[in-house]
Amino acid sequence: MPRMSHLYHEDQVYPVREDTLFLLEAALGEVRPGDRVLEVGTGSGYIAVELMKITPHVIATDINPHAVRIAREKGVEVVRTDLMAGLKGHFDLIVFNPPYLPTANEERIDDWLERALDGGLSGRMVIERFAREIGGVLAKRGRTLILVSSLTNEEEVEKLFFHQGFCGKIVKKLSLEGEALVIYRFCSW
Repeated sequence: MPRMSHLYHEDQVYPVREDTLFLLEAALGEVRPGDRVLEVGTGSGYIAVELMKITPHVIATDINPHAVRIAREKGVEVVRTDLMAGLKGHFDLIVFNPPYLPTANEERIDDWLERALDGGLSGRMVIERFAREIGGVLAKRGRTLILVSSLTNEEEVEKLFFHQGFCGKIVKKLSLEGEALVIYRFCSW
C-alpha cells in the first residue's frame, strides 16, 4: 500500500512551543508510574511521548487528522476525537493545553492549526466544554493539569471547574510577553 503522507501537513499541527514545554514540566512533576494518563489535544505528541517514559498507560486524543498521524508515528496511542468524546474508562491524570486565544468570528481561518488556537470570543469556549465533560473520564481522586492564559480570565476558568465539583489551585506560573500562563491542578473529590 503506498504511503499517503503527502495528504498530511505538519504545518497544520501545533508545534512545540513555550507553553508545551511549560505544561510538560508540570506533567512530569505530577505523573506517577502506573498512572493511566490521557493527554487531550496531543498535537505533535511531544508531551505524551515524554510521559510514556514514566508510565506505559498513556492515551492521547486530537481532532486534527494531521496531529493524529504525527503522534502515531512517534508511537503514541491516539484516538481521533473531539476532546474526550467516545472514550471509556477512567484516567488518573489528564493533561490539556487547550485552544485559549480569544478569537472573534472575523479573525477565524478555516484550517486545522487555527482550531488548536481558537478559544472563541472569551478564549474559554473549549475550556468550558472540557470542564463539563471531564467528570466522565476522570478517576476518583484523579488529577487534571490544564494550561490557562491570562487572556482567558483565570478566575472565570476556576469558577468553571469549581461549579463542576472540582477543587484546584495554580501549581505553576510563567510570564511571557503580553500574557501570563498558569497551570491549574484540578482534582475530583
